[in-house]
Amino acid sequence: MWIENVNKLTRTFQFSDFRAAFVFMEQVAEIAEALDHHPWWSNSYNIVEFKLSTHAAGDVITDKDHQLASEIDRVYNQLSSSAE
Repeated sequence: MWIENVNKLTRTFQFSDFRAAFVFMEQVAEIAEALDHHPWWSNSYNIVEFKLSTHAAGDVITDKDHQLASEIDRVYNQLSSSAE
């Protein structure tokens, strides 16, 4: 679940291993590029953390952040269901 914290939408995702996390990041990168909205994220082995805000709007949460969060969730759910 995404949490609003200090003008950022935040969420952490956990995967089975580094490879699964990297596949997720690759797919999110393609979507972010298409939306021209690039997230702050970090990766440590199987953990990917996001902090979304819109720099051009003064580093606050906008519709662009909610749209990207929705797309990130879609990718995660798609990968999770295909791993079962």
